[in-house]
Amino acid sequence: MHQAETAAFLNQKGGVGKTTSVVNVGAGLTILGKNVLIVDLDPQGHLTSFLGIGPDEVDYTIYDVMRGRVHPREAIITRPLRARIFIGDSEKQLSMSVIPAALDLSDADTAFANTFEREHLLKRAIARINGDYDYILFDCPPSLGLITVNALAASKKVFIPIQTEFLALKSLESLMEKIESVMAELNPDLTIGGIIATRYDGRKVLSRTVVETLKQQYGALLLDTVIRENIVLAESPRFGKDVFSYRPRSYGMEDYLNLSLEIMGRIAAANTLFSVERGVIRSNVDDAVSGIAGVISNN
Repeated sequence: MHQAETAAFLNQKGGVGKTTSVVNVGAGLTILGKNVLIVDLDPQGHLTSFLGIGPDEVDYTIYDVMRGRVHPREAIITRPLRARIFIGDSEKQLSMSVIPAALDLSDADTAFANTFEREHLLKRAIARINGDYDYILFDCPPSLGLITVNALAASKKVFIPIQTEFLALKSLESLMEKIESVMAELNPDLTIGGIIATRYDGRKVLSRTVVETLKQQYGALLLDTVIRENIVLAESPRFGKDVFSYRPRSYGMEDYLNLSLEIMGRIAAANTLFSVERGVIRSNVDDAVSGIAGVISNN
């Protein structure tokens, strides 16, 4: 039976581009022909707001799903990609599925305190729709509490966006220890998919030095794709759009398409379908990937 690839995007430090990465990797994977669900696990609902989902559109949230009040499908909101995608000569309308969050999620630690196997509530809920998607991406809150633990327990991979500054480096070691603890105690199938360098400015010695330090300390865990500082990435949430829909001809779009390819390749490589070397994906089986030739442009 088909099972979705599940991945948590995590950093306990805010402002590192975590939500931006979840939204735009989700959009990138969708453009690459995958069926994607993104799940907002932050009580502040930044991902929900990013995509322009207002309170009037939300009937149920991930909190309702985890409490067992509703089936996950009842909480899903479909968000079209507002980009024109051409595959061959045909234009195709694509969309992502979203499970939103709201402030009630902040009560989770208290509400689930006496719940049996409370660390696996998300995993059990998502298992009900696991076969519906190719990828399920979790946008974790900037903390290491119960909700984050649930995301790690429900995931096969964890990706760590890290801003290219030295203070971000300091917190990375403790975050790795937390992830390793979850691997040992709750989810032996969890692996670190990679570290994503974000808000990179190649003109600055600081950015270049941080990336080199990450390479030296973490080697192949650092993904080849870096997300360059780009005003487009900061602007797009204001319009409720992913970067592909907002400004397809931008560094932000280019970086997130490359990152989506690299993440897809790394996950697939773990399943022996691909080999990946410096971001180049090579199929190990003839029909592993269908070619996509397309042009992305604004509506």
